Amino acid sequence: MSKVKLWELAHARAGDKGNVSNISLIPYCESNYQILAQKVTSEIVAEHFQDIVKGKVTRYDLPNICAFNFVLEDALAGGVTSSLALDTHGKSYSSALLEIEIDL
Repeated sequence: MSKVKLWELAHARAGDKGNVSNISLIPYCESNYQILAQKVTSEIVAEHFQDIVKGKVTRYDLPNICAFNFVLEDALAGGVTSSLALDTHGKSYSSALLEIEIDL
């Protein structure tokens, strides 16, 4: 069994609304959608971000466009207007997500 980082299979984009971050995960090839569906669960993402995300992580599957949307609650240290964090919008979260390693 080989291990790969998510960035080898997919790209990602992060957004924010208040203290909630969302990260889209889109495989480069549609054939990898099912692999990501099996391997990149809400639990895996929550564990990966456990030091910065204090709330619930929910995964929304979007099979018609072969993508996923992860919603990370209580994830931005209060949000853009109240946080002193360097990345108040959480834009770097997409790069952090792509560092997750999965078994193929």
